[in-house]
Amino acid sequence: MPEAPGLPRAGASRAARPRPGRPRRRGVAGAAAALVAAGTLAACGSDGGTQTLTWYINPDSGGQAEIASRCTDAADGRYRITVSQLPRDSPSQREQLVRRLAAEDDSIDIMSLDPPYIPEFAQAGFLAPVPDDVADRVTEDVVQSAIEGSTWDDQLVAVPFWANTQLLWYRKSVVEEAGLDMSQPVTWEQVVEAARSTGTTVSVQGIRSESLTVWVNALIESAGGSVIEEEAEAPEDYQFGLTSEAGVRAAEVLQMISDSGTVGPAFTTANEDSNATQFEGETGGFMVNWPFVWPRAQSGVEAGTLDQSVPDDYGWALYPRVDADQESAPPYGGINLGIGAFSRNVDFAFEAAECIVSEENQAYYFTTNGNPAAKSTVFDDPDVVDVFPQAPVIRQSLEQAAPRPLTPYYSEVSGSIQRDYHPTTAVDPEATPERATDLITAVLSGEELL
Repeated sequence: MPEAPGLPRAGASRAARPRPGRPRRRGVAGAAAALVAAGTLAACGSDGGTQTLTWYINPDSGGQAEIASRCTDAADGRYRITVSQLPRDSPSQREQLVRRLAAEDDSIDIMSLDPPYIPEFAQAGFLAPVPDDVADRVTEDVVQSAIEGSTWDDQLVAVPFWANTQLLWYRKSVVEEAGLDMSQPVTWEQVVEAARSTGTTVSVQGIRSESLTVWVNALIESAGGSVIEEEAEAPEDYQFGLTSEAGVRAAEVLQMISDSGTVGPAFTTANEDSNATQFEGETGGFMVNWPFVWPRAQSGVEAGTLDQSVPDDYGWALYPRVDADQESAPPYGGINLGIGAFSRNVDFAFEAAECIVSEENQAYYFTTNGNPAAKSTVFDDPDVVDVFPQAPVIRQSLEQAAPRPLTPYYSEVSGSIQRDYHPTTAVDPEATPERATDLITAVLSGEELL
């Protein structure tokens, strides 16, 4: 892969350093005045007439294109936003953008970025610096995990757009039969025991893909650790937490779930969609998955492929705990907006990004495309709660959520985890964490290739 120029700076582990807060305010006269100032600056730098901004989007159900149209109308002729669709999967999106930005492509004005790749883009100088006043506005009322996922080197480097997280979904009839009290936090052990006692399944993403890294990271964070404990000047000198007490505990939970007999026959190739299918079936009991499973079930009812009694039996709760006395750290995902460092319209691009992430547009995107908002206030919108009755739990999950490792070398770290933790049915708490640590170190030092 093209390597980001420069190396990450030394720093403490995520667990040791304070969670990034909102950027320092500059004492501007007000958001409205700052927006006018930004627009005036952009206009002064243009040739007059309507400027065209290109927004590189990840595939969705047309929501980003609609928001682009809305913000074009709001710009009142100063700029128009066109969209260009990136490949479907996240690694391919990253690869296309890295190649073009490495060539200093000035057509990339705005880009929808998967949070794990943001540090790499920032370290490489691919992202235009976020002005302080813009940072103040776009972090207002934003959930903590989305701020962390947009931050690198203690600076906000991207604009939070939408934030995703996994919930524990369960069948109400199953927990009633098992006598499991879902009004209280539950552990993975309790979930497995309830499924075993009722002859139902626990649906988890066991496929060798980014989904597995998401799961491993959430378990380690929930156990009080981090995949990366300490950064260093040279990437091969990073200190990893896979062999820490928390890392070993996470491996024990992986082993326990994989060997429980509750995960289903296709567990090692199970992804989010196949798990949703399993959960909809007769053996469905529990599942960790993103909120898309709710509108998916509603669509199945409308299409006549799923009986209404199935989603009526759905319940939802926070991600399971690893240990009963420590709250879980659910997965964090979503999309944030990066502004291309080589764009000829940086000022307009930031103005457009602010329009894109407005509370109104985030609420629209949530209700129509099923992608939860980064702004916490959106979860109080009656229209949002009507479509997603899970909204309060999603918001709480996002406040507790932990990003995947924030590093310019994320692709190498994630790829190594996927290789050594798959299949999870073969995970050995005494050997797998050490083997994976050795692989990551060897890859980062150039001694081995993935």
